[in-house]
Amino acid sequence: MNNNWKKIVVICTISGISWILVQNPYTDKYLAGLRSEAVLTVKQKDPLLAEIEAKAGNYEYPPQDARIDSIWKAVPGYNGIKVDIKASYKIMKKSSKFDEKKLIFIQLPPSRHLEDLPSAPIYRAHPDKPVVSFIVNVAWGNEYLTKMLATLKEHGVKATFFLEGRWAKNNPELVKMIEEGGHEIGNHSYSHPDMKTLSSEASKNEIQKTNEVIHAVTNGVKSKWFAPPSGSYREETVNIAASLGMGTIMWSVDTIDWQKPSPDILINRVVSKVHPGAFVLMHPTDSTARSLDTLIKEIKKKNLHIMTVSDALSEKRIIR
Repeated sequence: MNNNWKKIVVICTISGISWILVQNPYTDKYLAGLRSEAVLTVKQKDPLLAEIEAKAGNYEYPPQDARIDSIWKAVPGYNGIKVDIKASYKIMKKSSKFDEKKLIFIQLPPSRHLEDLPSAPIYRAHPDKPVVSFIVNVAWGNEYLTKMLATLKEHGVKATFFLEGRWAKNNPELVKMIEEGGHEIGNHSYSHPDMKTLSSEASKNEIQKTNEVIHAVTNGVKSKWFAPPSGSYREETVNIAASLGMGTIMWSVDTIDWQKPSPDILINRVVSKVHPGAFVLMHPTDSTARSLDTLIKEIKKKNLHIMTVSDALSEKRIIR
């Protein structure tokens, strides 16, 4: 067979194979698959998606574990956040423009939580959380309490009221007003003793008896926080409260309202010292009742959210 015939055979063979491949249905599927992959590759290279992925790290924060601080004692953990790239892209692709206000986040919980720590008092929420809690200790001041409740309601603010058991027993109507206002109710002992010098048995009785009263005069509220009268306690006091499933709450900012300061002095005292995570101690007094409206407005101007102790201590991150 001469060379010309060999060339003709080769050409015919190649043509035949090509014809078979073109007519083969599996070839069509293969080519369709290639086209799908090409389309997918184009989508993955969408400039908007690439921009979201590139900028995501600027908005991400790692979670922070709960810890014991040498000064602030028990400090709660705080969730971290990362950008949900798929969800963010889905929202932004309608306009095809990057908009940080449309970023969707996923919260990342810490590994160590407040309940994992050894028993210790809590003076404030996490210092990175833009919150403030009003700690209202109630053992007297009925004549000012209703005005304070009205002001809190007007501003949509929830506080944590720590009730003396003896007071709660004698004023069930006011306790119900506090509960119906959506406020948190804590334990402030039964008879306002100095818990630091009280025996273990007496300390436990003070807390338990108050829990029973609060449960009886409300719709079954079970207090989870204990605020020792005058902030006086010893390590055993905290351990006893913990054995009853309760955390011990202190404060980081004091109104010193029992000294009957003028509203201007009280407001300046608090606003000049308030900070993210602050627990502000107050009582139902004339000074506080007259200052509360302005106090709330000034704290909110600092972009701080006023909420209950439980909400402030939660690990949930506030995303501005």
